Amino acid sequence: MSNGVLPNADSDQTHTASQRYLSTRGEDSGLSFEEVVLKGLASDGGLYIPEEVPAAKDWQSWKDLPFVDLAYNVLSLYISPAEIPAEDLKDIIRRSYSTFRADEVTPLVPLQGNIHLLELFHGPTFAFKDVALQFLGNLFEYFLVRRNEGKTGRDRYHLTVVGATSGDTGSAAIYGLRGKKDVSVFMLHPKGRVSPIQELQMTTVLDANVHNLAVTGNFDNCQDIVKALFADPDINSTHKLGAVNSINWARILAQTVYYFYAYFSLARQQPSSFKIGDKVRFSVPSGNFGDVLAGYFAHRMGLPVDKLVIATNENDILDRFWKTGRYEKKPTFGAQAEGGIVADGVQAHEDGVKETLSPAMDILVSSNFERLLWFLAYQFASSAGMDDEWNKKQAGQEVSRWLADLKRKGGFGPVYKDVLETARRTFESERVADDETLDTIRSLYQEVGYVLDPHTAVGVEAARRSARRAAAAAGENGEGEAVETKAAPGPVAEGRDPVQIIALSTAHPAKFGGAVNLALKDEAGFQFAEKVLPAEFVGLENKERRVREVANDWEAVRELVKAEVAAELKGSR
Repeated sequence: MSNGVLPNADSDQTHTASQRYLSTRGEDSGLSFEEVVLKGLASDGGLYIPEEVPAAKDWQSWKDLPFVDLAYNVLSLYISPAEIPAEDLKDIIRRSYSTFRADEVTPLVPLQGNIHLLELFHGPTFAFKDVALQFLGNLFEYFLVRRNEGKTGRDRYHLTVVGATSGDTGSAAIYGLRGKKDVSVFMLHPKGRVSPIQELQMTTVLDANVHNLAVTGNFDNCQDIVKALFADPDINSTHKLGAVNSINWARILAQTVYYFYAYFSLARQQPSSFKIGDKVRFSVPSGNFGDVLAGYFAHRMGLPVDKLVIATNENDILDRFWKTGRYEKKPTFGAQAEGGIVADGVQAHEDGVKETLSPAMDILVSSNFERLLWFLAYQFASSAGMDDEWNKKQAGQEVSRWLADLKRKGGFGPVYKDVLETARRTFESERVADDETLDTIRSLYQEVGYVLDPHTAVGVEAARRSARRAAAAAGENGEGEAVETKAAPGPVAEGRDPVQIIALSTAHPAKFGGAVNLALKDEAGFQFAEKVLPAEFVGLENKERRVREVANDWEAVRELVKAEVAAELKGSR
């Protein structure tokens, strides 16, 4: 098939509406899956979404499938076999998850009462981002091998991935792309401002196509350099730049799978109290909104979701939107912005982000929220009774206006009442402060002996609150007395089971040892090395490292990228 925009006549025969893609801002449409994966960001600045969310009509029959087979059933709804034949897609999925330490890939474990934990940290870098980036790395390789068949030298399509990281994204991207043919990856991190574990995970990868750049500046400087490179006509005329951050549609798509898997795991584990068809809540630690957005797609596909609980830390733009209908920056500066633990990778942000104990969620605005805004605007436009083309056009225009106000005025809203009510039907939100995060780590360890990382603790505390709220609501409806224990264990009424809640565990606690030690240092018998530290982290500091220190100068970085790619290509011939 041809790359890029799909010919209408051909695409109607080879692609369903859910296998064609458009931009949230309305100017790009009719794109193939391959093109949106390789481009990352739409030409109009928007994010790619499928033209239609597919219905998983026989999803109940997937109950007993292993993770890789379930992944194929979900992903194939969004990827045409004209682009990736079935056996090829199955092979990509199989290779992507063969790197995980758990056979279940994302195992579900009982935590406390009606709250369960979905462990997403069993990939190579011990973070949830591996679920998507192992898949994305293999997608890149697949598309590039096909594009380069029979080509040599400068005729080959070579992807140059450039990214900035405060820790986890960098290591997950590097492990997803290491050794891939026709891909060079340049990951910029602020020198001395990522956690020791995160830095070691990146710099001890010695594959020839991996380039770690330690920038003499902060994380914002790293991001500014990356943005400058993507906007630079010079390097874009000679190199094909690629993105691996959460704006890439393939990352959202891959994460959708584990919502189905968690649901089926719960049904298998609790056959007497949870049946296929029952509703479940998910509590999701949320920064850039990508992880919880994947749950929204699973819900739209047919998964019985009662609520998606958005769990934020003190950088709470999402929580404020659900409470007020306004989406606006609230920057914090000076002493009020300080917090968190340097050893855990907390960043000194110049743009007003507050530093917290859960640094991977420290954001001023959530980039993936734009995708949900499009669907909210589309549903609102649909009430006017016009045709679908008009609805989509209106949605793109509305999103463009909202995002323009965000850029120009620092916020937008309040949105229309109907838009906010639509959002509240599926989502609810919570804000969890640092002291509450520490309390949650401590109390869970005391009560059940489980050690949470600070991001997961935010999600678990939000789940506890959601459980109490659900129990109270059941009591108000005359279905029994509300249960007010902290984790809301036990039934809310005689003969009635409480709503089951699955909290997503996004990182292994060893990745954020500073916060864990702060919470548990006074607990009798607690020893970090014995209770938390995985064998894979032991001795990491003794391994050979490869990293280049670079100045905070985007033009200097550009010339370094050019030189390293040229050397890499020369060496591969």
